[in-house]
Amino acid sequence: MKTLVIHPYLKRDNTHNRTPEARLAEAVRLTHAISLEVVDSVLVPLSVYRPATYIGQGKADELALIIKEKEVGLVVADSSLSPVQQRNLEKTWECKVIDRTALILEIFGARARTHEGKLQVELAALEYQKSRLVRSWTHLERQRGGFGFLGGPGESQIEIDRRLIRDRIARIKRELENVTRTRELHRKTRRDVPYPLVALVGYTNAGKSTLFNRLTGAQVLSMDKLFATLDPTLRIRKLPSGLNIMLSDTVGFISDLPHELVAAFRATLEEVQEADLLLHVRDISHPDSSAQKEDVLTVLGGLLDEETLDVKMMEVWNKIDQLPEDNREVGGIGVSALTGEGVDKLLAILDKKFGEFYMTKFNLKLPVEDGEKLAWLYRHGTVLSQTEKKGMFHISVSMTTENAARWKKLKKN
Repeated sequence: MKTLVIHPYLKRDNTHNRTPEARLAEAVRLTHAISLEVVDSVLVPLSVYRPATYIGQGKADELALIIKEKEVGLVVADSSLSPVQQRNLEKTWECKVIDRTALILEIFGARARTHEGKLQVELAALEYQKSRLVRSWTHLERQRGGFGFLGGPGESQIEIDRRLIRDRIARIKRELENVTRTRELHRKTRRDVPYPLVALVGYTNAGKSTLFNRLTGAQVLSMDKLFATLDPTLRIRKLPSGLNIMLSDTVGFISDLPHELVAAFRATLEEVQEADLLLHVRDISHPDSSAQKEDVLTVLGGLLDEETLDVKMMEVWNKIDQLPEDNREVGGIGVSALTGEGVDKLLAILDKKFGEFYMTKFNLKLPVEDGEKLAWLYRHGTVLSQTEKKGMFHISVSMTTENAARWKKLKKN
């Protein structure tokens, strides 16, 4: 679908930490994330926001010429439009119009893979749709996915009144309550495996999934698209000392995250709150890296207090391969998830950090016939050496302090 992306902004607005050009470029990348054909992108400077059309009728008429000339079928407005503003712009331009919230909802709808992720995004979409007054609920053709804010061929439009939307919202919330209880049981089971939890957080497209794959050997979807990863993914990684840690790859954050999507982040946010360490992965090669950092800290600041963040968070400066070789002295831990540069150093730092708190090493003797206890040691620790002498195993083992305490209790039995 031929798409025009516009970024309206107030000329005297100094509240944003990035330029209008950078914000427009991000909106274009968001639009590309669901494979729409962007035929043009335009900055729309404004003196004030207009209640009828947001951008004013004069600006709307100017853009109508571009829309007609380039045969645009969809306009993405990188702003938050009221239902009235959206409807008025559609009448003026004679094409489909969506705002930033609807665009991100479409992306999330296409990206969600788990049952819970799909439910969360559908709930966010319904909450958004509920505010659209009498606008009809639509569904995109199946091959694209999403929630139908874009319009287009192959659709069947079904008008759903507010009562039906409320009923569906209530059903989803009940189902999500069951999913939440199940996930909490899984989390409790995971706590019984005393591995430190390390969550990768950061701005969308900072390279978290690429780093996650580099660290774990996993095959999590990794591509140069915003929100390539939506559902949290967990993998175990053994550090050089033998300590196991659990790594969590999470959805990327973004500036001006629509409030309807906060609930859709719930699984990710819970992983962040549960984590023993947060690795804040930054794309240090990006011109807006500092602004992206502030956006991430804003989201995290709503979850954890400042003191906890200071203790829990460690910055990883990714994509140093895109910096000049004589300018790779960075303030964080410099890595290239793509080439592997700096990853060994990162693992060594993690090893040292967690080894001080989680690991203890000791030597022990075990009768060779006591296979059950020997198997327990291999399951819950790292056997550094094992020799046999006079019917006894002489074992050097490293394990978490918690497992060491469990071993002492087991040995007494």
